Amino acid sequence: MPSSPPAQPQFERLFEPLAVGPMTVPNRICETTNTIRAAQMPGFVDDPFIAHHVAKARGGTGWIGSETFLLNAPLPNEAADEFFPGTGAIRIPLFNMPGFTDSLGKFAEAVRETGSVTVCQLTQLNFTMAASSVPIVEAYDWTPHELDANEIAQLIRTYADAAAKFVEAGVDGIEIHCAHETLPQTFLSPALNMRTDEWGGDARDRTRFLREVMLAVKEVVGDRIAVGIRVNGQETREGGYDLLTLREMMSYVAETDTLDFVNVDVGHSWGGPAYVQPSYYGHAIYREAGKALKVDLEDIPILFSGRVNDPGIAEQLLAEGCCDLVGMTRAGIADPEFANKAREGRLSEMRRCIGCNRCIAKSVHDDTPDMFQRPTCSVNPEVGNELFFAMNDKPAEEKKRFVVVGGGPAGCEAARVAAGRGHEVILLEKGKRLGGQINLASAAPGRDSYDDFRIFQENALERLGVDVRLESEATCDEVLALGADAIACATGSVPRVPDTPGIDGPNVVQGWDVLAGRAEVGDRVAVVSQEDYFETLNVADYIADRGKHVEIFHKWMSIGSQIDRYSIAPAMTRLVEHDVAIHTGLRLAAVSDGKLEFHSAFGGALRAFEGFDSVVLVYGSVPDARLYYELKEGLGQGSDREQRSETGTDPSAVRLFLVGSAWVPRFLAEATQHGARVGMEI
Repeated sequence: MPSSPPAQPQFERLFEPLAVGPMTVPNRICETTNTIRAAQMPGFVDDPFIAHHVAKARGGTGWIGSETFLLNAPLPNEAADEFFPGTGAIRIPLFNMPGFTDSLGKFAEAVRETGSVTVCQLTQLNFTMAASSVPIVEAYDWTPHELDANEIAQLIRTYADAAAKFVEAGVDGIEIHCAHETLPQTFLSPALNMRTDEWGGDARDRTRFLREVMLAVKEVVGDRIAVGIRVNGQETREGGYDLLTLREMMSYVAETDTLDFVNVDVGHSWGGPAYVQPSYYGHAIYREAGKALKVDLEDIPILFSGRVNDPGIAEQLLAEGCCDLVGMTRAGIADPEFANKAREGRLSEMRRCIGCNRCIAKSVHDDTPDMFQRPTCSVNPEVGNELFFAMNDKPAEEKKRFVVVGGGPAGCEAARVAAGRGHEVILLEKGKRLGGQINLASAAPGRDSYDDFRIFQENALERLGVDVRLESEATCDEVLALGADAIACATGSVPRVPDTPGIDGPNVVQGWDVLAGRAEVGDRVAVVSQEDYFETLNVADYIADRGKHVEIFHKWMSIGSQIDRYSIAPAMTRLVEHDVAIHTGLRLAAVSDGKLEFHSAFGGALRAFEGFDSVVLVYGSVPDARLYYELKEGLGQGSDREQRSETGTDPSAVRLFLVGSAWVPRFLAEATQHGARVGMEI
C-alpha cells in the first residue's frame, strides 16, 4: 500500500482508517456508486472505466464505489428485454458475460494498488415489475407487474448469484441498492407495497424481501468481503416512509446480523428534494438521517452522502457523529485529486464541485444513444477524456508565447492547460475580473457556488505564472503586437436580439444585463424566453426574489426542458414560492407601451397581454467572433491569403483558434473541454 504524508490537523478524522467488516478503508472519503457511464462500451469494465474511477483512488479517495451493476429479471420467455433511461429489465446480466470476472478483477486490483478499496453495487432497477401494481415513478405512465412468490424467489437468487461472481473477481465489498425506486424499495415503501401476504404489511413485514436477500448473499460470501446496503433516509412521496419508520425497518434488517455497513442519503429520484442535491441545497442538509442511524445501529459503520463537496464539511460530519464515512462523489468528479490536496493542505488548488449536476444529469437524463455517451463535468474537462489527457497533456517540446483573448471558462482553461505544459501565456480580459458568463450564473439565487470555478481559475493561473491583464479591451493591432506564436479568441457570445417590432423600446432589456446589475426593471415584469436550460428560470427567480411580479412567456411546451431531473424541482419550487406565472407555447410578435403580442406556437393565433413595466429577453446568445476574423485578415489567413503570402507574410506562422462560445454557444462543460483541448494543441 502506498504511503501517504500525515494529514493536516484540521482533517484528523477524515484520514483515519476504518474497519468495515473484513475490509479496511484507508480513510473516510467515499466515491458512492454513480452511473456516470465511464465505459466506452456501456455497462462494461474497460480501460476508460478503469481510468476514470482509479483516478479518484490515486487522488486519495479511500472507497471506490464505481458504477451500479444491473441484475437479471425473471422476464416471460416471450417478452423483450427493456433497457432505456430509468429502467432496466434484462434477461442476461453483465456478470454472466464472458470475460466479466477478469475485467472486474483488473479494476479491483488497480484500485487495490493505490491502497483504496472497491465496493460494487448490485441493483434491481426494474420498473416493469414490483412489489405491487402501483406506479413507481411519475415520469412514466405505466403500472408494473406485481411479482408472485416464484418470481420473488428468483429475484432473491439473482443477488446471491451476482455476489458469488463479485467475490470471484476480488472486490472488497458489495452494496445492495435499496433506495431510489429500486426493487427493494418497492417492498420497503408503504406507498408502493400494498401486498397482504407475507411480503407486505407492517414495517417488519415490508423488510422481509431485503432480509431474505441479505441472508442469501451472506450465505454465499461469508466473511470474505464486506456486505452492506444503500437506503433512502426518507421517502418524499405521499404515503411514503419517514425517517422514524426507516429507523424501525433498519433495526429489523440489523437483526439478521448481515450488515457490515449502511449507506444513507435522502431524496427523490424525480422530484424534490432530490437525492443528488444541486447548488440550491445547503451542504449536507439531511445529515440527521446519518446521525439517527449511527445512534440506532451502534457498531455498524454509517456512510452518509448528500452534497458534501468540501473536506471541512466532511470533517464536521465525522466530528458531530453524523456518520463514519462520507460520500463525496461529485467532489471527486470535479477534482479526482481533492483528497490528496486536502491531506497536504493544498486547498487553494482544489477544483470544487459547483453543484450543477451536469455529471449525473448527462448519464441519466440525456437521450443520446448509449454509444455516444461519455462522462461529463462542467468544471473538469478531463472527465470522460482521461485517456486522451494522459496522452496529450504533457510538457511542451518547445516553449511558445500563447495569447488568449477572453477570460471566460474556455479562455481560462486554454490558458491554464497551456501554461501547465510550460508555455508563456498572456490572457487579456476586458472585464474587471475573470469568469465571463460564470459571473452571471453565480448572481442568480442558489447559484453562488458557480463562483468557486472562477476562484479556482484565478488561483491556478496565478500559480502557473500566467500574465493576466484585466480591463484590456484587445484590438487586432494590440494582439498582433504581442508577438504570439499562437492566439486563442475566447471572446464569448452576446445576447441574441430578435427582429421584433418594438424590441428596441426603453422598457425592453436583456436578462444578462439584469443579472449583471446593469439594468433595472419595474414592478410588473414579463420574461420572454426562447431558451430551455437554466437561464430563464434563473433570471425570473432573480427578479422575483427582489419583490417583483414576474410572468414568463415561453416559446414551446414547458420551460427548463433541458434541465436534469434532479435540478428541475428546486428551481421550479422557487418560482412557485414567488408566485411566478408561466405561459407556454407563445412567441413574441410585438412590444409597445407595456403591451405584448404573441403568436401561438400551435396555429399562430394572436394573443395580447398588457400592464407590464418591463420586458426582459432571454433568447440565448450568438457567437462574438469579430476579433477572430480581424486577426485572420491581419495574419494573412483571410480571404486575401494568397496575396499576403506573396508579400512575404507566412500565414501559418501564427496558429489561430476560435474557442468556446465564440465558436458555438453551448454549456459550461463544452466551453471548458474546448479550451483545454486548445491548450494541448500549442
